[in-house]
Amino acid sequence: MIDEVGYRWVKFASIVLFFAGVLRIFDSIWAFGYSGPLPQTLKHALFGDSITTYAWLWLITGVILIGAGISVLYLSTLGRLIGIVAAIVGGLGAMTWMPYYPVWSLLYIGLALLVIYALTVYGGLSGRQLAT
Repeated sequence: MIDEVGYRWVKFASIVLFFAGVLRIFDSIWAFGYSGPLPQTLKHALFGDSITTYAWLWLITGVILIGAGISVLYLSTLGRLIGIVAAIVGGLGAMTWMPYYPVWSLLYIGLALLVIYALTVYGGLSGRQLAT
């Protein structure tokens, strides 16, 4: 018997992961084309002071998120684990923006929590549970 509610949660998590990946790819496209001055805070950033480095990082992250979103839709365990880790990292990262963008940060954290919930509670659906 199909667990309709569970599969809807899995589809929700898949769509959020896919959408986050597409947005990361848009970030990378912007960063590859950016030629303006770099912010002073980037001088001491974790991955250096080159915006191209961040563009490659965002591109790779976007591809991984899109892959995770698609694989979660097909009930892949690896996609589920990548999705959970991505949601945890995204939620923690959103906390750093809390003083500057509190509403958006709370929204992002809320989405991350919903994805974690969906993938931990319903992400382990097996093909037998989905068979009619």
